[in-house]
Amino acid sequence: MTENSSQRPTSGPNSHPELPTQYAPADVEGPLYERWVERGYFEADAKSDKEPYTIVIPPPNVTGSLHLGHAFEHTIIDALTRRKRMQGFETLWQPGMDHAGIATQNVVERELAKEGVSRHDLGREAFVERVWQWKSESGGQISGQMRRLGDGVAWKRERFTMDEGLSKAVQTIFKRLYEDELIYRAERIINWCPRCLTAISDIEVEYDDDDGELVSIRYGEGDNSIVVATTRAETMLGDTAVAVHPDDERYRHLVGIEIELPLTGRRIPVVADEHVDPEFGTGAVKVTPAHDPNDFEIGQRHGLPNLTVMDEHAVITAHGPFQGLDRLEARSAVVGALRAEGRIVAEKRPYTHSVGHCSRCKTTIEPRLSMQWWVKVGPLAKAAGDAVRDGRVKIHPEDMSKRYFDWVDNLHDWCISRQLWWGHRIPVWYGPNGEVVCVGPDEQPPGGEGWHQDSDVLDTWFSSGLWPFSTLGWPERTESMEKFYPNSVLVTGYDILFFWVARMMMFGLYAMDGTPPFHTIALHGMVRDQFGKKMSKSFGNAVNPLDWMDTYGSDAVRFTLARGANPGVDVPIGEDWVQASRNFANKIWNATRFALMNGATVEGELPAPERLSATDRWILSRLNAVVAEVDAYYEDYQFAKLSDVLYHFAWDEVFDWYVELSKTTFAKGGAEADAARRVLGEVLDVTLRLLHPVVPFVTEKLWTSLTGQESVVIADWPGDSGFRDEAAEREIENLQQVVTEVRRFRADQGLQPGQRVPARLELSGTSLAAHEDAMRSLLRLQPAGEDFTATASLPVAGATVALDLSGAIDVEAERKRLAKDLAAAEKDKAQTTAKLSNDGFLAKAPDHVVEKIRTRQATAEADIARITAQLAALPKG
Repeated sequence: MTENSSQRPTSGPNSHPELPTQYAPADVEGPLYERWVERGYFEADAKSDKEPYTIVIPPPNVTGSLHLGHAFEHTIIDALTRRKRMQGFETLWQPGMDHAGIATQNVVERELAKEGVSRHDLGREAFVERVWQWKSESGGQISGQMRRLGDGVAWKRERFTMDEGLSKAVQTIFKRLYEDELIYRAERIINWCPRCLTAISDIEVEYDDDDGELVSIRYGEGDNSIVVATTRAETMLGDTAVAVHPDDERYRHLVGIEIELPLTGRRIPVVADEHVDPEFGTGAVKVTPAHDPNDFEIGQRHGLPNLTVMDEHAVITAHGPFQGLDRLEARSAVVGALRAEGRIVAEKRPYTHSVGHCSRCKTTIEPRLSMQWWVKVGPLAKAAGDAVRDGRVKIHPEDMSKRYFDWVDNLHDWCISRQLWWGHRIPVWYGPNGEVVCVGPDEQPPGGEGWHQDSDVLDTWFSSGLWPFSTLGWPERTESMEKFYPNSVLVTGYDILFFWVARMMMFGLYAMDGTPPFHTIALHGMVRDQFGKKMSKSFGNAVNPLDWMDTYGSDAVRFTLARGANPGVDVPIGEDWVQASRNFANKIWNATRFALMNGATVEGELPAPERLSATDRWILSRLNAVVAEVDAYYEDYQFAKLSDVLYHFAWDEVFDWYVELSKTTFAKGGAEADAARRVLGEVLDVTLRLLHPVVPFVTEKLWTSLTGQESVVIADWPGDSGFRDEAAEREIENLQQVVTEVRRFRADQGLQPGQRVPARLELSGTSLAAHEDAMRSLLRLQPAGEDFTATASLPVAGATVALDLSGAIDVEAERKRLAKDLAAAEKDKAQTTAKLSNDGFLAKAPDHVVEKIRTRQATAEADIARITAQLAALPKG
């Protein structure tokens, strides 16, 4: 009848350790986690003959600490890997950290500044040693926080993107790409941070709406003049052309001539370029090829010179009165000078527009022409797109595939060099006579006078792009590579689909001869506050998950996050929801404690169905259905739905119904009680195993107490035996209808929950006769005496429950209370009806106000019907 039984204990039903009366997460979680790690439950054996299941952790920055986004993502990954481990897979959740080039260098430089020195005072080698020292002493704080959350990672395999093995992988793939002419050096426009003094990737640029200015400037004179608008007036010093659309009749006479560039004494050409939108602004744009990516492309098409007018600190270098000014100082000074010459046509302040900022230091990004190293992404991106198109890699949810294709099909060459000291130094040496040599990991760099290594380091995303295979030992063909590559699934946020995921796809397919790095990409959303707003320190709504763990326990945080995890959809979360999840953990604890105190057991085989009561058959039928439902949701990455199914099954069906119904059975004793104890043990055993991947701590403590076994971490995952009993399910559904309706009636009549009243139950012709004792116990109904007089009769599900309330309530006081409530409801109905009948009100009031009035009217009408029925049901007196 069931496939759900795991290995059974040898201890008897009375040998369960006594559980404390209250669940205290702080006393349970830490010791349990350390026991799991000590026993090696999370380690993975490459020599195992089990089917592999592999997930790599999206490597957190070595400078980072656990935030709600990490907690959300780790909860999903941990649930997946815990379930697969229980299903018998050789499961690897690969841990590790990213060296976070810019962030880490900034942290250490700030430490040095406190000592009154800079990295330049130390020199490169000493500075890098200082960073390693910082990493050893202060880095990796997040590892301890991951333990708090319960992450089941293979700690003995932990990697770091700057460790020896991963550094070898970086150098290996760089040389291969270089030799295949997929890495090259060229002068292009990049995102430049004047504070960090390095190029940064697109993902490290944050765009905010800033208040700036829009200035319209007249270039040229008379009929040969043209007006352009800019938010960066200082860049006009580097203009080398004005561009217009070739079909724009307004400027056709100017194309090909030169006009005067104000303040500079230079003349620049007017060129025709299809990039220009004739409908935007004046239809003419200034072209500054060395300081704007679009202008650079125009310049390339027209052979324009690249005139750099700012240095790496964003200070003006162009000769003249503005030389030496910071870009913002120069902006005001240039506009003032243009105004003095009568060149300003219009000025708009404030002018709100999107401006890129460095994600690390918040400095405004300066597009800058610079000699950098690049990856030629064309063939790599095509392979990454083809792997999804031909089904080798699936993106979940599927509708995210379009965004992926939009990105990889239009990917520009990737700037991989950074002007930092911390990171993987570019393995290229330059000789005294212009020689360029790329050095592999097992090769000696060239020596002799005049040779020097490139001073730049690689973009952090370059090394993290190798993560799915470099962590397994590549470029060596290790046992781990053979066993665990490709990864089974990648779990990550949709916000880095383009940056990290695309790079792993490109590098994995390239390095592994066309084998993609993972079979499935499962994308999740962003964690937001309970109102759907992005969490940010500046908004005052950021939450430290460790604070919630301290207050409510890690299981409560995990369950809250899992209940919001719909694929690819943002996750709202509030503290009230975490508190509700804590209440759920307490409910599991209290119900299991009750079961153990009443002899629930997993010993022996389950009795045959014919020896079980309808209540027992109902819960076992529902249990198997829930197992199947949860499995289906896991395969579809529907964590919100599987968590909701488990919540309502555990709380509503097991704890609120089955446990309560079983109390009567236990009180009677005998064979039926023994069978119920075995069924209750089975249901709790399976339910705790189903819940374990999401709430590991409380389930471990309760499951080991119930079963006497070693750990639920290594228990078998439950299976659906196929047992269903529709007749028993209908029977208990009828019982539930009766109990629910009578409870509602009691509440409407103002009876206290524990107040007992006489009742006669007419159950003939139904399947509920066997449940009369349980129903009377649940409903606080005592047998009808000789003086019983039915004051209310409730027909439900083929049964009739007659109640005598004559001695249970003060009828007159209750009638007065209800009459007062009825008068208030009728008044509210009259007011709302009058407003909704007023055409003038309906014409002027906003839609949401009208809708609110309609809702009030509907509520009033429902209250009138309910209260009228309650008055009619009162005993006549």
